[in-house]
Amino acid sequence: MTSQMRRLLYLPCLAAVLIPGWVDAHGLHETNREIQAAQRPVTLWEWFFGRMEAAAHVRIDQAAGYRYIESDGLPDHATGRFPNRNNPNRIQRIEHTYRVPLEPTQNAREQDIGHAAFGVAINGVPYDPATAEFWQRDRRWNYEAIGGPYNLGLDSSNAHVQPNGAYHYHGIPKGLIDADGARRNPMLIGWAADGFPIYAPWGYRVAADETSGLVALRSSYRLKEGQRAGGPGGRYNGQFASDFEYRPGHGDLDKCNGRSGKTPEFPEGTYYYVLTGDFPFIPRCWVGVADASFRKGPGNGGNRSSPMDRGNAPRDGRRGPPQEALTACEGRASGTSCRFEAPHGEIDGQCRKVRDGSLACVPSGGPPR
Repeated sequence: MTSQMRRLLYLPCLAAVLIPGWVDAHGLHETNREIQAAQRPVTLWEWFFGRMEAAAHVRIDQAAGYRYIESDGLPDHATGRFPNRNNPNRIQRIEHTYRVPLEPTQNAREQDIGHAAFGVAINGVPYDPATAEFWQRDRRWNYEAIGGPYNLGLDSSNAHVQPNGAYHYHGIPKGLIDADGARRNPMLIGWAADGFPIYAPWGYRVAADETSGLVALRSSYRLKEGQRAGGPGGRYNGQFASDFEYRPGHGDLDKCNGRSGKTPEFPEGTYYYVLTGDFPFIPRCWVGVADASFRKGPGNGGNRSSPMDRGNAPRDGRRGPPQEALTACEGRASGTSCRFEAPHGEIDGQCRKVRDGSLACVPSGGPPR
């Protein structure tokens, strides 16, 4: 398990855990510059576990053959100014719960995503590539958010805000990606609705050879040649999704902007999707069966409850300590010394009671060794 995946598993456990009165004040506030992720008091655990400035609540559970991704929809990186001249909406906390299979399978035919969310990023923000803008309300001619004729107010992470306040990505989430790290190793940046992983644009030159070096993976789509036969007319110029066509072998990726190969998280190989700087930016189809939690509308669109939360979820947004901190104090008395392994090293502390009455290893101060 990579340090990044370990960090994901710890994230939900680190928000305002120990000391009563610490504020769960995440969200965004406006400054004279870009809107920045709001600072708030952090717990000692959060201090040890690295960048937590947005307190983006992301919880990833595994149960009954599924992976559940729960979040409040707030990005854990700086965003553009919202509302702005081209996007009048303000970022709001939106509770998302998505479900994907732990062991996805590929179908014989691809499934078009339509206007569903394609997947969810590791910070809990949806990947939602389609727009709601059409030429003369004709759904055959759907304007693109990137490179289209309308400025939809996208920020530097290729994201903007829906009328309900949901921040979502239309392309590569630059604020989420550590560019240097992503160029050293393929970087997991989310999960598709069918359960297959999503990676940043860089992958092994030879898909099955992790020693072959990294390259920027290329989409196999290109602009059609000539003039549009109907609809708005004019030449194909990338304004509409239908201006592009898939050409097998034109790039490194298949019709759904994915391929099979090795990654750090899947050393034996897996099918995975890739976000690219060129169309389709975010894939427009799935190779597996998409879970209904990614559909939009009443009862869908990220509102599914996970079995981990039914009947016993904390309602104040606070989560408990990591399991390692609890295990470190099993059979010990309050006040005794303890130690547990964290993603960035070992943490020494004391066994103390936390909100639910259980004993957990609370950091005693100083950086992990």
